[in-house]
Amino acid sequence: MTPPQMPPAMPPTMTALPEFAPADAASLPLHVIAPDDLPDWLAGPGQAWAGWLDATGFKAALGDLRLLPGASGLAGAVIGSGAAPARARGRFGLAKAVAGLPPGDWHLSGTLTDAARTEAVLGWLLASYHFDLYRPGKERAPLPRLKVPDGMDGKTLLAMAAGEYLTRDLINTPANDMGPDDLQAAFFALAKEYGATATAIVGDDLLAQNFPMIHAVGRASPRAPRLLEMRWGTTGPQLTLVGKGVCFDTGGLDLKPSSGMLLMKKDMGGAATVMGLALMVMRLGLPLRLRVLVPAVENSVSGTAMRPRDILTSRRGLTVEINNTDAEGRLILADALTYASEEEGATIISMATLTGSARVAVGPDLAPYFTDDPAMADAIATGAASGFDPVWRLPFWDAYEPMIEPGIADLDNAPSGGFAGAITAALFLRRFVNTPRYAHFDIYGHTPADLPARPKGGVGQGARALFHALPGMLGL
Repeated sequence: MTPPQMPPAMPPTMTALPEFAPADAASLPLHVIAPDDLPDWLAGPGQAWAGWLDATGFKAALGDLRLLPGASGLAGAVIGSGAAPARARGRFGLAKAVAGLPPGDWHLSGTLTDAARTEAVLGWLLASYHFDLYRPGKERAPLPRLKVPDGMDGKTLLAMAAGEYLTRDLINTPANDMGPDDLQAAFFALAKEYGATATAIVGDDLLAQNFPMIHAVGRASPRAPRLLEMRWGTTGPQLTLVGKGVCFDTGGLDLKPSSGMLLMKKDMGGAATVMGLALMVMRLGLPLRLRVLVPAVENSVSGTAMRPRDILTSRRGLTVEINNTDAEGRLILADALTYASEEEGATIISMATLTGSARVAVGPDLAPYFTDDPAMADAIATGAASGFDPVWRLPFWDAYEPMIEPGIADLDNAPSGGFAGAITAALFLRRFVNTPRYAHFDIYGHTPADLPARPKGGVGQGARALFHALPGMLGL
């Protein structure tokens, strides 16, 4: 029986980007001082505030902020850049200034490397994010505005922030307002904004067009499963992004405990992240052909739900034994990756909130990724540093291939034993890709506690690393 199809909803109102201060605006200085430079600064330009800063215990620790009084009011502010070990441990420490400065226009002052200056400006933009969609009456004070430092590419920084804002908004929106139909509406709105084309295959049409595993995972929900596709650009190398769009994951018949469902609105974090990356690419008009695929489903419980030990036949023809209905993300990605691979010559990247094993391995702040292509790995590593977006390479360990072969079918969606869960999931996905130019990211998509420039809640991971990797990865 075909589940009833709900009409696509309008996408939620997206958080507005902050503005840069105009280049010709009068602005106050935000002095950035390292601990080693503090004595000289207090003896020179900062002499007028030496007593004030000493009395308030200012030591130039990372993110330590003080407003500086002046004869007619506020003369500026000083913020510590911290010692080298603190800077290495904490990203975006200077972004703490956004919450501590009064409204007005500001400019950075002090000796900063180009990388540190870029990190400060990007952190400023990301720290200005607030998710207030469900608090329409909440009033916030105007944010301070920062001038773009001379010689810095403000357009690129705003594009990265815009992509991150979209990703955060999509993840933070609860599943009652971000089901497969709502995700489709947001996907189509993104395509329309940048002149891309978007299509959707919905409900039983998935079976007619041979996407059986996407259909099997999503058929138990009254919100029909679907495959979303976007295309943009007509020249250049082809980049295909595939994002897991499980809008809510109950675990299916292998039901999660209630505590395990509390964050499951973020199980479409892979889709949200590739959409954010697509926004960056399209907003800046990169010279490439972009294709985005998002299998969008809700993994629900009903009489039509897939069962443990069912055997599904995938789009590629490989059979898969379902040994855990809560390992559904790799199933929908498998059909989408097969479809992506039917066009030769593309570089393919998948992103998914796929395994708890990845979190055990690297925690919530790092995004592990897998690739067999050394050039892609090098480009991603370089891009991670440039985008202040840490990632960590894990191996496609061929010796574990037998772990994903159950014997009764070609593949097992949930190998027993508990070992190497992130790797076996990645190996499963690799079976459906026919090019070595493939990378898979197993992201978390959530910040567990407030951090500089990363408020608690949805977060993009890996998108800025990939954005900066594209020139080296695709030869742009």
